[in-house]
Amino acid sequence: MDENLRQAALEYHKTGRPGKITVMPTKQLSNQRDLALAYSPGVAAACDEIVKDPANAVQYTGRGNLVGVITNGSAVLGLGNIGALASKPVMEGKAVLFKKFAGIDVFDIEINESDPEKLVQIIAGLEPTFGGINLEDIKAPECFYVERELRKKMNIPVFHDDQHGTAICVTAAFINGLRVVNKEIDKVKVVVSGAGAAALACLDLMADMGLPLENIWVSDIEGVVYKGRTALMDPDKERFAQDTDKRTLGEIIVDADVFLGLSAGNVLKPEMVKQMTSNPLILALANPTPEILPEVAKSVRGDVVMATGRSDYPNQVNNVLCFPYIFRGALDVGATTITRNMEKAAVYAICDLAKEEQNEMVVAAYDTIGLSFGPEYFIPKPFDPRLIARIAPAVAKAAMADGVAARPIEDLEAYAEQLQQLVYHSGAFMKPLFAMARRFKREGGKSRIVFTEGEDERVLRAVQVLVDEKVCTPILVGRPRILANRIQRYGLRFDLEKDVEVVDSEHDERFNRYWTTYWELMRRRGVTQEFARLELRRRPTLIGALMVKFGEVDGMICGTIGRYVNHLELIDQVIGKAPNACTYAAMNIVLTSESMIAIADTHVNAQPNANELANIALMAAEEMRYLRLEPKVAFVSSSNFGTDTPVSGQAMRDALAIVRERDPLLEVDGEMQVDAALNEKLRYKMMPDSPLKGAANLLICPNVDASNIAYNLLKVSAGSNVAIGPFLLGINAPIHILPASSTVRRIVNMAALTVVDANTRKENSMALGENIVS
Repeated sequence: MDENLRQAALEYHKTGRPGKITVMPTKQLSNQRDLALAYSPGVAAACDEIVKDPANAVQYTGRGNLVGVITNGSAVLGLGNIGALASKPVMEGKAVLFKKFAGIDVFDIEINESDPEKLVQIIAGLEPTFGGINLEDIKAPECFYVERELRKKMNIPVFHDDQHGTAICVTAAFINGLRVVNKEIDKVKVVVSGAGAAALACLDLMADMGLPLENIWVSDIEGVVYKGRTALMDPDKERFAQDTDKRTLGEIIVDADVFLGLSAGNVLKPEMVKQMTSNPLILALANPTPEILPEVAKSVRGDVVMATGRSDYPNQVNNVLCFPYIFRGALDVGATTITRNMEKAAVYAICDLAKEEQNEMVVAAYDTIGLSFGPEYFIPKPFDPRLIARIAPAVAKAAMADGVAARPIEDLEAYAEQLQQLVYHSGAFMKPLFAMARRFKREGGKSRIVFTEGEDERVLRAVQVLVDEKVCTPILVGRPRILANRIQRYGLRFDLEKDVEVVDSEHDERFNRYWTTYWELMRRRGVTQEFARLELRRRPTLIGALMVKFGEVDGMICGTIGRYVNHLELIDQVIGKAPNACTYAAMNIVLTSESMIAIADTHVNAQPNANELANIALMAAEEMRYLRLEPKVAFVSSSNFGTDTPVSGQAMRDALAIVRERDPLLEVDGEMQVDAALNEKLRYKMMPDSPLKGAANLLICPNVDASNIAYNLLKVSAGSNVAIGPFLLGINAPIHILPASSTVRRIVNMAALTVVDANTRKENSMALGENIVS
């Protein structure tokens, strides 16, 4: 790999707490009673219940949501037999995917054992620990034996992802690819390069889906797999041996309808592609270099339809499309194994999803506006948020139909809705928003963002990221010579003349117009001409606000230096409140491992009244909609629906009434304590007819102290300092004030969100204008 990428990867893995995963307790342990319940003597009660009925382990332990990712390191990625210890970073990576995409906990286990029988014994002995086993990176043909034996011995799902995960995704691409080229599965000739665990598993599943064995032609490093061959043969490979005298890939590719590659880069030559039938389907899945690059194949003939394993080409075939969701469905019904019908159900779910209209988050994340099922899109994108809600229920339903579900789910529709909520609580929160910002910039949208503290190191480093990722056109307020020196000092690469624009904070030609405008705005509020000139020179926030006012930029980021309220005062003087706003407010979003919670108002209003609280709630809800999030609002207090009468309780009740009158469709309730806001069951006991369903994702606190304390406490204790914001609410322009403690990543995030904010405002204004005209 590139040396820069290598160093960045090493830094990524070692920075902070080494590695990529950790173990977090799910129960509090804060006093003597908690200790007595968690351990001795209380833990004995849970043990007794499991002795009475082993199925109770799911109720009293984490086993029902715990998967073991297990390897001996004998066939790791493209690295080969690197051993158990060296495989650990890969297994931790797999654990991250399970958690991020499906909310599944993982223990990664690397075993120093090459003897397949002993490996089976070791893994089988771990059954009490796990709800499922994901075998990974075990070389063929031992992997076939290990999986078969474990499935015989263990009463939990055992899934070798290199075989079956690959097979499910490839088969889905194969079936949908045939639909695109208008060919029937029982009539196509399929030529395969590669005969390892993945390839053979793919062929097994494809055969079960209707592909005749006599239509399958396989080649590997020894050449064509033919009857009578002895070199590198085994019973699993023998199943696909053809009675032929052809010995090379070039010979068997003639008149092939489909090429499936799970081997090595560039083995499919352009002249071979020429010999395939019309409208050939090529699944070139070797990574990082496919068996043939799409541009090479299409240069030979224009009727090629292709998929690869790479994200930078259309139709990426990636195991992450299925394995997290197969385990999600299997675990949730307590499946004792993974049946072939469960695998087929996953295939059909993936196929069907690709034929639907694209989800707006996919469009935003991948910039695929207007793309529909066809040559450029016949398999879903890995970040499609609908995958979990389609695959997991399909797998669960198949498990129940096959009689292997220990805990059947009665309402699969409700289960699917529950799973969908998990998607929006993932760490992928910013990905579609970045993609939206890039799309707006490419389409000539509103993407000029001014950074008023342009000389700040964090801002400069953030600008480098924004330039690299093509999120916006940054405008820096600062002294050019200082900016140039600091760019060089920090080792940054962007060009002050080409990649960004600079507003010279000492000698910009526009300053005369800026200060006179500021004076005109403030002259009846005690500001003289001399003071206006002085303020403009020493307050870069004023410069940025005036640029927004004159339409010279589309949005503004400030606040990395100085106090929040000071920046807000200057912005208020120049820009002012939005038409329907009676106050300003700030909203922050905290991303935890399992949820996303927005809190307002965290920075502005010391003691807001009911009308201001209502206005804050409505503004925050609207901001969440800008971010493509459906707000679920809770007015939080120390009172639960009138159980107490603090000052905030009455104010919150009054604010709720105002909000319901102004936005009857908003999902909102209060006043309630935070635990009721986040726990639907608890809330239901107190208020069964509450219109707020599920966990609230927007908390409106009674004052700035409560909001700020709640936000920082949650950010540090549960959010691992992953937060987005603050969003400035009530301002009449896309402007956001950051706290002085902002990191580079927060600045980058808020710049992307400012671009989205600016363009969403523009789209809403255009839509409103069209409605008025019509």
